[in-house]
Amino acid sequence: MKNADANTKEKDSAPIAAPGLDERTPKRDRSSQSKAVPQFTPAERAARGKAARAELPRSAHSEWEPAHRRRDPVELLEEQAQARLPDLGPIRYGRMLVSPFTFFRGGAYLMAADLADGPRTGLYAQLCGDAHLSNFGIFAATDRRLVFSINDFDETLPGPFEWDVKRLAASIAVAGRDRGFGDASRRSAVAATVREYREAMHRFATMRNIDVWYARLDVASIRDQLRASGKQMKRFQSNVASVRTKDSIRALTKLCGTVEGELRIVGNPPLVTPIEDVLPGAEQEHLEDVVRRMMHTYRRTLPNDRRHLIEGYRYVHAARKVVGVGSVGTRTWILLLIGRDEGDPLFLQFKEAQASVLEPFLGRSEYGQHGQRVVEGQRMMQAAPDITLGWERIDTIDDQTRDFYIRQLWNSKGSPEVDLMDPPGLEAYGRVCGWTLARAHARSGDRIAIAAYLGSGSAFDRAMTSFAEVYADQNERDYRALREAVASGRVAAELGV
Repeated sequence: MKNADANTKEKDSAPIAAPGLDERTPKRDRSSQSKAVPQFTPAERAARGKAARAELPRSAHSEWEPAHRRRDPVELLEEQAQARLPDLGPIRYGRMLVSPFTFFRGGAYLMAADLADGPRTGLYAQLCGDAHLSNFGIFAATDRRLVFSINDFDETLPGPFEWDVKRLAASIAVAGRDRGFGDASRRSAVAATVREYREAMHRFATMRNIDVWYARLDVASIRDQLRASGKQMKRFQSNVASVRTKDSIRALTKLCGTVEGELRIVGNPPLVTPIEDVLPGAEQEHLEDVVRRMMHTYRRTLPNDRRHLIEGYRYVHAARKVVGVGSVGTRTWILLLIGRDEGDPLFLQFKEAQASVLEPFLGRSEYGQHGQRVVEGQRMMQAAPDITLGWERIDTIDDQTRDFYIRQLWNSKGSPEVDLMDPPGLEAYGRVCGWTLARAHARSGDRIAIAAYLGSGSAFDRAMTSFAEVYADQNERDYRALREAVASGRVAAELGV
């Protein structure tokens, strides 16, 4: 394959040892390799990026076509569904069928398989693994200021930095088509996004390590950068106002009621199912014991100060919840905890962490526990991770051993309304996402080498713009394949849920 040949050439001809993460680096050596970056001078690191450019020209990223033996997309989706709750599968397909964009959101595994068949730069960073437009958003930092960052890390894994960029670029093209934007508007939005990524990476390459780590976008900075229309700006400000109130207090009013004098999460099946209804007939004492074990093992993954904070809350109730598009079918629990009194609630989300969709193509994670893989990736990439972030592996109520990661359910979190954006709004939002992704990669990868590879011209931007449109075509073909599979009865879909 092209990527195998390119990697072999790079191995033979590279004039210096490669800092940072690389697919040739054994799993056990990756953490020590990333710490070795300061052993190389900026000039040596830049030389590595330029050498990678010589081996894989930036223009090569514009080229993509389905592999000769590309697997059936529905077959891949069904393969992924085997580890998920079968009764929720139709909901997942129903949500994916809403539009080609929602299909794209649920198709991270398909795109990972496609990217694996293409060339690779060999310049590794911690990947989000699913860096589409809707996986960026606003949330509250530890100082309670609203910041913007990537907000989904279920698929995170070290890999070629360009995989995340291609996922983001393609999502803009797909979203633009959904909104009915013309070819010129879509290409302009993709080019602006990739240009912002490239220029931001160059700025990060000149910064001190500690300054890169502290860099972040708050709401005021986003407002200045958007330069959107008056209508779009009003919508943004309204969204921010809503996000500020989206916390555990609001969750209490939205999700809970009083049953026999006790607070309980109110059922709304199949989206929200109280724990006692998940396994009818199960003894309440057994269910409570499972939850207590979940809380106990989770607390051990927190720093002492945060463990002390969580120990100040008592468990009240739990429910299974259906979340997202691509995540539908994974086991997700929400737990209601009470602190000082009923006016001091805390909702935690325990979300199942399965193997990353990148692992079949990039190798297994260095973390044997997938919840830890998600948490460590989030801490590496995100501007200000949730203070309750932790992980656990437990024997669940269905007598299976499963990995989970834990975070607050609502932490003043909000996602963009992509389906309401106009062309200038999509382009402005894409720039913000491009900067944010560059910052995440600059923290975990060799930002100097990546910047040198990208260069100061627009070659990489143009290549990604072409790739995005070509892959949007493929996404539409795969979307039609799922529609046909549902129409023929091959798979079941439940619409409108």
